[in-house]
Amino acid sequence: MDYYLDITILEDPEFTKPILMNALFSKLHRALVEVSNGDIGVSFPDATKKSLGKTLRLHGSDNSLGKLETISWRKGLGDFTQVTVITAAPEVNEFWLVQRVHAQSNPDRIRRRAMKRQGLTYEQAVEQIPDSVAEQLDLPFVRIKSQSTGGQQFPLFIKQTTVSKPNHSDTSFSKYGLSSTTPVPKF
Repeated sequence: MDYYLDITILEDPEFTKPILMNALFSKLHRALVEVSNGDIGVSFPDATKKSLGKTLRLHGSDNSLGKLETISWRKGLGDFTQVTVITAAPEVNEFWLVQRVHAQSNPDRIRRRAMKRQGLTYEQAVEQIPDSVAEQLDLPFVRIKSQSTGGQQFPLFIKQTTVSKPNHSDTSFSKYGLSSTTPVPKF
């Protein structure tokens, strides 16, 4: 995580920042599927409890970020974003752990899973898993179109927490640039 690149969403009268962040993040995901080996992470430096903010920061080596930038993955967003050059990251003492959080928001899906795994009848599953188990997350998210389910949209909830210096040196990011084990520099 020696280098970074910032992509800032610009003000636009037609599109809100969340809509543009959704589009930017979706394009990033497709680009990471194409070129990343789990070596590019993301952070949101101006995120709040309700919003991911207007800046998407990419973290990685000079080589991995350079490789990403050789493909035109932001095509169509040039008028809506401002991109910095790849820059060496400053020395920091704090880090962010930027990870995906899954919401258990559909009781019927949880019941079907219990029926399949535990051999329950529908009535038993309803008794064990009431509608009140639906979890409401109070986290910022991006809306992503799933390529594996025919373009169905889903919210990708993102939790960004401050952590101390990482204990290990191995890097492992998902194709969304998120990780539950690899922190990125906080600055």
